[in-house]
Amino acid sequence: MKPKVTMIAWNQNDNYVVTAVNNHLLKVWNSCTGQLLHDLVGHADEVFVLETHPFDSRIMLSAGHDGNIFIWDITKGTKTKHYFNMIEGQGHGAVFDCKFSPDGQHFACTDSHGHLLIFGFGCSRPYEKIPDQMFFHTDYRPLIRDSNNYVLDEQTQQAPHLMPPPFLVDVDGNPHPTKYQRLVPGRESCADEHLIPQLGYVATSDGEVVEQVIGQQTVDQDEQGLEPSILDGMIRQLQLQQDQRTGADQESALSGPQNGEETPRRG
Repeated sequence: MKPKVTMIAWNQNDNYVVTAVNNHLLKVWNSCTGQLLHDLVGHADEVFVLETHPFDSRIMLSAGHDGNIFIWDITKGTKTKHYFNMIEGQGHGAVFDCKFSPDGQHFACTDSHGHLLIFGFGCSRPYEKIPDQMFFHTDYRPLIRDSNNYVLDEQTQQAPHLMPPPFLVDVDGNPHPTKYQRLVPGRESCADEHLIPQLGYVATSDGEVVEQVIGQQTVDQDEQGLEPSILDGMIRQLQLQQDQRTGADQESALSGPQNGEETPRRG
């Protein structure tokens, strides 16, 4: 096998460089002299995650497609801690990414099965309130382009970044209770009535009709004269003010009118 480097990382104080090689070894090098100091043995598949500790220059984390997560002391070339991501009934899960917390006391990993793994000290009770399945209801909503080639949400006709904060749903699109909806940034202080999403019915590819979250305000509601949410109204007002400012800036920058065109309003 021709050796190939799959990942490279400097330690916290840049004295060492760690490389992951496709023969499943990790190599620790002196960053000044280029001298090979240690071969770290433990992984059984390619490694694509190398994460240095935020303040301890001795510590390096590695994780790979074999489901193994190692904590190394790279100054001694020794293994400090080992975790194996075994998933019941499915074998191991390849680890795709890892990150330390700022205080270095915890680290979180994501795997090929969509799991978020949190390692650290103490009890897991603070994390038990989180549902097993959490998605934003807007994650897979279709997008369109308008006549100006701007991207819009197909259903609300709004630019995605101007839409209200999304709702948390399970894998089938069913909304979680209101106590979980407040975990979404922007919904922390919302009243209960603003945490209850509008539900709609959509047909799946096999013809089955299922109930899914469609959001708080849609174009159909606008046409029917239904009262919009306070948040949607604020967003539309902010967008209108921004468009007016943009239009004024363009008029002052250009010498002469441009056929009365203004910045397209996406609100």
